[in-house]
Amino acid sequence: MNFLAHAVLSFHDPEILFGQMISDFVKGKKQYEYPINIHQGITLHRRIDAYTDEHPVTIEAKQFFRPAYRLYSGAFVDIVYDHFLANDRQEFGDGQLFTFSQQVYAVLDRHTDLMPPVFAGLFPYMRRENWLLGYAQREGIYRSFRGLVSRSAFMTDSLPAARLFDKYYNELEKCYTSFWPDLKEFTTREIAQLKK
Repeated sequence: MNFLAHAVLSFHDPEILFGQMISDFVKGKKQYEYPINIHQGITLHRRIDAYTDEHPVTIEAKQFFRPAYRLYSGAFVDIVYDHFLANDRQEFGDGQLFTFSQQVYAVLDRHTDLMPPVFAGLFPYMRRENWLLGYAQREGIYRSFRGLVSRSAFMTDSLPAARLFDKYYNELEKCYTSFWPDLKEFTTREIAQLKK
């Protein structure tokens, strides 16, 4: 999953949220240097990602991107899921996504001294451009695709991803709709286990 999903799946716990948001930028044993609640967020993020990658519906969704992006297809699906989450009326009503995004940035802002350097470098752009809100728009997804490709040593063009997203939009939305309740239930169980 991508930033928005991990934020939502923190269920308003600030330390879990912070840990989830920085998890991809914390390498090796560094994770054990964080306070326990933040470490739980880092761990939760990784369990969510593993569950997502192995879920049959995600495997189905990856097939739309696999011919063009092979092993990277899952990264594009993660971004796509955030788009449908941002537009999910059961999760966000009118104006709620903007409010939620500001709450997330406020939590992150209170933890800037604990941010890994790479995340600390991108956070000002995330907040200023409001990436979480931007996922609701197709252009925000195209921008995320471009960012993903630019950070990769093995991809050079995000345009095929944008075209595939548009072509299979309805099919990908059905994948999200089928998968999201399973992921929320899984995450609830994982948090309860981590907090024992």
